[in-house]
Amino acid sequence: MTIGILSIDQGTTSTRAIVFNKQGQALCSAQQEFTQLYPDNGWVEHDPEEIWSTTLSVCSEVLDKAQDAGIRVAGIGITNQRETTVVWDKATGKPLYNAIVWQDRRTASICADMSHKSKKITAKTGLLLDPYFSATKVAWILDNVEGARAKADNGEVAFGTIDTFLIWRLTNGQSHVTDTTNASRTNLFNIYDMQWDNELCAWFNVPQLVLPKVLDCASDFGVTAKGVLPYELPIAGVAGDQQAALVGQCGFNKGALKSTYGTGCFALLNTGTEPLASCSRLLTTVGFSLNGETHYALEGSIFTAGANVQWLRDGIQVIDTAKASQPLAESLEYDHGVVLVPAFAGLGAPHWEPNARASIYGMTRDTSNAHFARAALEAVCYQTYDLLVAMKQDGVESTTVLVDGGMVANDWLCQFLADMVQVDIQRPTNMESTALGAAFLAGLQLGIYADIDEVSQLKAIERVFTPTIDTNIRQACLKRWQAAVKSTLMFHEIG
Repeated sequence: MTIGILSIDQGTTSTRAIVFNKQGQALCSAQQEFTQLYPDNGWVEHDPEEIWSTTLSVCSEVLDKAQDAGIRVAGIGITNQRETTVVWDKATGKPLYNAIVWQDRRTASICADMSHKSKKITAKTGLLLDPYFSATKVAWILDNVEGARAKADNGEVAFGTIDTFLIWRLTNGQSHVTDTTNASRTNLFNIYDMQWDNELCAWFNVPQLVLPKVLDCASDFGVTAKGVLPYELPIAGVAGDQQAALVGQCGFNKGALKSTYGTGCFALLNTGTEPLASCSRLLTTVGFSLNGETHYALEGSIFTAGANVQWLRDGIQVIDTAKASQPLAESLEYDHGVVLVPAFAGLGAPHWEPNARASIYGMTRDTSNAHFARAALEAVCYQTYDLLVAMKQDGVESTTVLVDGGMVANDWLCQFLADMVQVDIQRPTNMESTALGAAFLAGLQLGIYADIDEVSQLKAIERVFTPTIDTNIRQACLKRWQAAVKSTLMFHEIG
């Protein structure tokens, strides 16, 4: 009988379940999108109950498929959209408010009021003081939902990122836990002593009573309660989506650089077992923790990547499907002149301007759907270039970028990316690196893999994209991009 691992990949726009075999091959899968809520300017929310229902649905579907195929599922790995914040009643398990999504900018004013503590916060967490992270989201819920603050002070409510919420529900409230990668994204966790920090909790006004227990990425996170899924399973691996992708790409060694292109884009560079403070406004974060040893990473965050294509499709409706963006982009030359700065949810690294808004430059009467599509894809590559420049300024660089995520199925995008960053782009055979990473972590805990060396042997590259662009054309493209970003930031300053 084939042994399988169920990976739950709870992302920003959909929930997926995939059963992998020991070789890292996807045997069966299911996926459901869920509703994106925008109740106010800069606000982004999800209904936690819809996240839960989609999780149950896709897990039940793939477990039934696995059983019919004679696959014995040994356990569960979970990977999740990071920073997205849920607070729920411990007695009932009911959320007090919608999940506040990582893209949400409502707490910008809270961050502004705390700006005098920003250096101290960075010194403990490796993060910046920004609405992106969970701490101000928790505080907002506690201060804006009637009775929430009093319940929190009495230990009657629980906070969690999405992994923690799902584990609570899967175990019927028996496990209130998270892993080090998700904890490191809250602004409440000290990445140097690897525990919740009393001062940080006090500064953000978040009672420690609401916080989950923090475990290594491959650990015993609990067992699913009877009747929740078709049969009981141990939850054995957890990591935030970007760190899970680093594991899925077998980026276990210092210097490994992966860049994931999903709703947003996130580049992680493994810097080894000692945290490296950035001088370029990148984040110092936990890469993964195994057997009590933590590997750290430098991270650059781009808030919208695949979301740019969703905007083309659902917002201005210039394409019918995401795939339609590639032939449109290919129909234009490099010097088409239209530049999109996709600050739909502010600008991330290295600018970190939460109140910036999207802008488009260079339009004429001839501007067409193709220009919008190409500009939206190019912007992702330009922003990745900015991240790699920042990493180089911090004294570390890589000669190869390992890419994954839904966007990199687009050959044109991968080639343009190689042209802009001037290093080889490696695309894996299995582009489900995020879900695969969660499965690898669970497999390590369950004894399916002896160690990370055995996991590393499963790495397979499908295609390498090598830079081919003319130097002068590349410089002109980057110059236009940099001018557009500068103008966008100036417009924001004007107000």
